[in-house]
Amino acid sequence: MSIGFIVEMIRSAVFLVLMLSAPMLLAGLLVGLLISIFQATTSIQEQTLTFVPKIAAILLVLVFSSEWIFSALRDYTVELFNLIPTVSG
Repeated sequence: MSIGFIVEMIRSAVFLVLMLSAPMLLAGLLVGLLISIFQATTSIQEQTLTFVPKIAAILLVLVFSSEWIFSALRDYTVELFNLIPTVSG
């Protein structure tokens, strides 16, 4: 097992984590931005106002993208298990 092989495995794992977490992060960012604009235009400065809508948006996106997330994780796991015989100890 070479260093390049290990680096490639780590790179693909980090890329997968970023790809799978991006929809939830973008939903939270978008909802937070919209609520911040609403707060700025109405002069409501309640800090807890953003918490519940952000959590609801993130959970909603998680529910709708869970099938895609689990299939991507399954494919990555199968790929890793298929690489086990090629690793020389």
